[in-house]
Amino acid sequence: MKIVIPGGTGQVGTILDRALTSAGHDVVLLTRSPKGGRQVHWDGRTLGHWATEINGSDVVINLAGRSVSCRYTAANLEAMMNSRVESTRVVGEAIARAARPPKLWMQMSTATIYAHRFDGANDEHDGRIGGDERGVPGYWAYSVEIARNWEAAQERAATPHTRKVALRSAMVMSPDRGGVFDVLSWLARLGLGGPVAGGRQYVSWIHDQDFVRAVRFLIDRDDLTGPVNLAAPDPLPQREFMRELRSAWRMPVGLPATGWMAEVGALAIRTDTELLLKSRRVTPGRLSAAGFTFVHPRWRAAAVDLTSRRRRNQRPRAEVRHHGRVSDTR
Repeated sequence: MKIVIPGGTGQVGTILDRALTSAGHDVVLLTRSPKGGRQVHWDGRTLGHWATEINGSDVVINLAGRSVSCRYTAANLEAMMNSRVESTRVVGEAIARAARPPKLWMQMSTATIYAHRFDGANDEHDGRIGGDERGVPGYWAYSVEIARNWEAAQERAATPHTRKVALRSAMVMSPDRGGVFDVLSWLARLGLGGPVAGGRQYVSWIHDQDFVRAVRFLIDRDDLTGPVNLAAPDPLPQREFMRELRSAWRMPVGLPATGWMAEVGALAIRTDTELLLKSRRVTPGRLSAAGFTFVHPRWRAAAVDLTSRRRRNQRPRAEVRHHGRVSDTR
């Protein structure tokens, strides 16, 4: 199959590109900064030559959007909204104009669309959409609004010959550098991976191998459309989540953090406390009902697998000279 992935050079795109290419598929990445190979330039806003890649393709998986790993300033939130809605709109235009449109358009979404809650899990049928919760920062509602507009942009696209699926993904855990597992592991290994603000808030996650398997499952199941939760069936409170991660790294200590300490820490690593404090209790209702089985359904075993892979992939630090300069390779 030919699979086109707009915004495919980030962490999730790298995971999919690696797996799908290894499986023999023709994968094309649309990116603002192509580096050769099967990478094609686009700006995420306007139609261009890149649209010829979508014409005649089998599947489009749109991952484009400004990273959420930043401070949630007004400017950054606006950039998140615009980058998601505009890229989705223009992908829809390219599909609508294609003489041979793809059979499937998968659109990245987010589990953040669901309400901050402790009393029950959010699946696609009974889950509560967020935005009106009491006792949480007001700007959390804007994150939900981004997710709603993101999905609405796909829904509005006039693509009658293309099946649409919105991927309401939880955090994708992989051993790659720079991803969320990398950051959380860094905290755990420093002894800082304890409960944050009590640690009652739920963490939803999905192992990278199950993420890829779920995408393949959805490609094959032409009866599934609309929102689908990509999350392991075992969301768990943050204090337990980090305890299992510390155990996998053989780190016995995890210092707790209060809410204001979390704010300081988030500022230091240039992210936002919503990512730490919002309770994302999301379960894969539609995937499970359709017969999908998880290879890594429980966090304890998943954390052991991820840390083991990370250790195998690590290379000793060495300094090498290259064109007269000293560079650090890992």
